[in-house]
Amino acid sequence: MASEMAGTRRPGGRTERTRLAVLQATLDLLAEQGFTNLTVDAVADRSGVHKTTIYRRWESRDGLVAAALRLGTEQPWTAPDTGSLAGDLAETLLELVQYFTEPGLRELPTASVLAAFHSPRAAEALHAFYEDRHGRSAVMVTRAISRGEVPAGTDAAEVVRVASGPIFYRLFISREPVTAADARVAAEAAAAAARAGVFVRDSARGGAESGA
Repeated sequence: MASEMAGTRRPGGRTERTRLAVLQATLDLLAEQGFTNLTVDAVADRSGVHKTTIYRRWESRDGLVAAALRLGTEQPWTAPDTGSLAGDLAETLLELVQYFTEPGLRELPTASVLAAFHSPRAAEALHAFYEDRHGRSAVMVTRAISRGEVPAGTDAAEVVRVASGPIFYRLFISREPVTAADARVAAEAAAAAARAGVFVRDSARGGAESGA
């Protein structure tokens, strides 16, 4: 873990350039070859960084992939603001569908999910990435509460999980095509459930009932 943290901090200068070169090479190779075929030697060749340096900072292939997946939490991403929860969720899911289905984009996110089944460290990093996205997406529900669109106490992360669930089910379980129409239906369904109070936390629901 200490080595992984060393590989994911942002100290600047040559050390930062080395870090980004190695982790970007890891992502590129992950997309091209998948986790099981990725090697430290290949990352060293692609990045131009000696493998001794890579082993010293990231320890193993698992450490490399985990650190590389955490790069996503450093990238800028802002939740859409369409004026309605259903619209915000639809825009978010349309982006998700594009990312997982468009050639040239889909390879990396798909390989990242599959890597999580092979490596506990990759799974932890993928969890951290989506936890970060849940945090950034929370503003969609916060705005909806302010508009009176959904009840106070609505669990923002759960709204996003439920909206995204049908997309990931089609992608990785049933292996069905995923379309923009599917994204819009999932968004509308999750927004309707949120409006009905389905995602209000038990603690918030209890407080409202006791005050009624």
